[in-house]
Amino acid sequence: MATITEPQQDFTILPELPADVFTAPLQKPAHVGDDWVEPAQTAYTSEDNQIWDDLFARQMNILPGRAATAFMEGLEKLDLGRGGVPEFGKLSEELGTLTGWSVIPVPMLIPDHVFFWHLANRRFPAGNFIRTRETFEYIQEPDVFHDVFGHVPMLTDPVFADYMQEYGRAGWKAMRYNRLKALGSLYWYTVEFGLIEEAPGDIRAYGAGILSGPTEVVFATQAKSPNRIMLNVDRVMRTDYVISDLQPTYFVIESFEDLYRQTVERDFDRLYRNLAPGFTYANSAVIDVDYVLNRGTQEYLLRGGRGSGAEPV
Repeated sequence: MATITEPQQDFTILPELPADVFTAPLQKPAHVGDDWVEPAQTAYTSEDNQIWDDLFARQMNILPGRAATAFMEGLEKLDLGRGGVPEFGKLSEELGTLTGWSVIPVPMLIPDHVFFWHLANRRFPAGNFIRTRETFEYIQEPDVFHDVFGHVPMLTDPVFADYMQEYGRAGWKAMRYNRLKALGSLYWYTVEFGLIEEAPGDIRAYGAGILSGPTEVVFATQAKSPNRIMLNVDRVMRTDYVISDLQPTYFVIESFEDLYRQTVERDFDRLYRNLAPGFTYANSAVIDVDYVLNRGTQEYLLRGGRGSGAEPV
């Protein structure tokens, strides 16, 4: 088995974690193998499918004019509103024709090195469950709606699809340097909570964490509270982030080609050698190297955020 210290360049072999690489310990369910892939996609009930349809309808009332054009086009190409939870086999066939990606079912959050390995092989792991009515508004662990509705449409864009594969390959290097927090921050501020300026003043969302929920779509693109700062990869990888609330800061790209250039062409060996183990900048910070589009009031954060019942203004 290949190790992360000397990764196979074709990424066909799942790497073995050396003892000096630090990752979060996760208990693997007995019914999945080392790749963490479920034997089959869940057989969703009529209520499960109705939850998908209701979530889909809610988002489609909010996203036009706020979601990236590439995302909206991806939704149409894959026809994700055809009714019920999409069948992964058919979805993978359609996606594979467009960009060579597929969608695979996994039981839960999976280990970093396994996640990176799947991305490097153009496979997107999606949660094999859907939220309940009780967790309709907010679910802590990504479910099939977040993963498929939020992430998969962007994989129809050829440049973004290549970015995701390169991110998977970059993950192995980050582990060798024990800098997963830094690489995780890049994923958070691009793949999960990224914004794009499609025209001067026209800020739209392409991040799945924004696009799969109603409140953050408006907050990220229009609210006065958050900072909106043009993406600088070195700065982003030194920046902390919020997991269970709206983001105090969002980073904006000019184009997906620009995102690809800033990351894939960056000398990450040199960057990792100079990064501290922890974050340098708070998630609300504005620093002197920033190209700021909107310096936020941070009113939502200062009033206490979600836990205080603050308005997301």
